[in-house]
Amino acid sequence: MTDKEKMVEIVKILDAKKAGKIGAIFVEEKTIIASYFVICTAGSLTQLRALADELEDKMGEKGEPPVKIEGKNESGWTLVDFGGVIVHIFTAEMREFYDLERLWTDAPKVDITDLLTKD
Repeated sequence: MTDKEKMVEIVKILDAKKAGKIGAIFVEEKTIIASYFVICTAGSLTQLRALADELEDKMGEKGEPPVKIEGKNESGWTLVDFGGVIVHIFTAEMREFYDLERLWTDAPKVDITDLLTKD
């Protein structure tokens, strides 16, 4: 699976599990650590863990298990590393505090609107 295909699948999985404010940033030209960052908000610490678990399960079923999962859900931030795609799952407070989108403003945002359900 290419990094772009992984990013698409990850966004769909997060959307189906009701993650909030899902966004994707193309960082390949800005860093060597990944091609994409996917950022989303969990409504609670319980949902944060559920989102990370769902990504691990669903992507594993597709033959793309995470390379590493870091952060405890009690911290309000969990990072799920899929190699070329790094997923940042935050509580609302932690997302606002770290504001990764602001830190990566020079990297282009990916239009994912067609991937999200229209509830």
